Amino acid sequence: MLDSEFTDLQQRVLDRIDEQDWLDLTTEMVRTGQPRSCNPIDPDIPAGEEEAIAVYVAGKLETMGFEVTMHESQRHRPNVLGILKGTEGGVSLMMNDHLDTYPAVEPEKWDMCGGDPFAATRHGDWLYARGTSDTRANLAASLVAVKAVIDEGVKLKGDLICCYTVDEEKDGVHGSIFMSQTVGLKADYSITAEPTAWGWDDQEWGMNISAANSGHCLITLSLTGVKSHLWRPDTGVNAVTVAAELIPKLNDLEFTHEVTELMGNTPPCLSVLRIRGGIPGEMQFTPDDCALTLGVVGIVPGMTLESIIADIGDVVSGHLGGRNDVSFSIEQVPGSLFVEPTTPVGAEEEPCVSIRRNYAKIIGGEPNINRKNAFNDTIRWREAGMNAVTFGPGEDGWAPVNESISIKKSLAATKIYALTIMDILGVAE
Repeated sequence: MLDSEFTDLQQRVLDRIDEQDWLDLTTEMVRTGQPRSCNPIDPDIPAGEEEAIAVYVAGKLETMGFEVTMHESQRHRPNVLGILKGTEGGVSLMMNDHLDTYPAVEPEKWDMCGGDPFAATRHGDWLYARGTSDTRANLAASLVAVKAVIDEGVKLKGDLICCYTVDEEKDGVHGSIFMSQTVGLKADYSITAEPTAWGWDDQEWGMNISAANSGHCLITLSLTGVKSHLWRPDTGVNAVTVAAELIPKLNDLEFTHEVTELMGNTPPCLSVLRIRGGIPGEMQFTPDDCALTLGVVGIVPGMTLESIIADIGDVVSGHLGGRNDVSFSIEQVPGSLFVEPTTPVGAEEEPCVSIRRNYAKIIGGEPNINRKNAFNDTIRWREAGMNAVTFGPGEDGWAPVNESISIKKSLAATKIYALTIMDILGVAE
């Protein structure tokens, strides 16, 4: 769009958003506190420690003039809360992102980073490293946007809140849940700078506004057969074999649900995440126990833990056909949470209205409105009563290795953030 379509103030703020500033900040944050900030979703593996990156980010906010506090429910895992008070006590807007990342357990596979997952490396328009798309680079975009507004001397009418959380990869227990339920964090509107982008290189591209989220849960399916000697497998029931027979049927399972507003890109479905069977030291016997860990995603309103367990039970019962030599049980994985899906924020409500307006100015056209399949802190802010959405650069695909983010999309998102902050909070004369 032409510069004349921006006010003089808007253009001055946009001129302060510099690609190299974003690259430098992203590169520094990708490295900071790693690999300790890696936070596996596995309930039985210790969580990460985000302290180093939290202190780094807190310092950035303090330099910008925010009142910064740190809040933790576990040692070495502080959430960062920055508040910039408005001049007229208007509505409040929270910019949110998280401080933990996925693990990077196979560094040798990160060939785009020279074998170092935390060495941010540019190839053309793409910046590669663990935590680029999810989500150090998105966090950098929010910080650069906020800094551009402040450095231009803009006085905002409403309160600008920056909340950067720990433990997002494990459903927010010590992060967004702690901040909303224990600390009592509130805001009228929230934008989580998480991946919602789509499209590649010279093709058509854009960013969705994820106005709702799907839910998810972890389920354990335990099977018990009859142990036998290795030389006489015909006299027993191998629980691992039964599990192997069930897996294709589980993969094809269509969960009971009703089509709802904004179905996610992934329908309600499950994946087998772990298989445990056999006992060390007993390889001369066939295993009589096998446990499958199942990840259920794409959960939409109306689905419950009970309905999901019932659907899985129907598949298992149907396969076993009333056999009395095999038994099974199904339960939620201990220590995990059942994450409810959320109801959408309307496209004609804030913050969607301002994001859409500024998307048209910076990128052109209308952003898609969708339901995000993955968990992020938006879910917890919605549960706390906020009008919360997810919008940001980064591909909504979560690459296991060679994670990357588009630089041009990141700069576009940064500009949209800056304009949206001024639109929602208002600018004092």
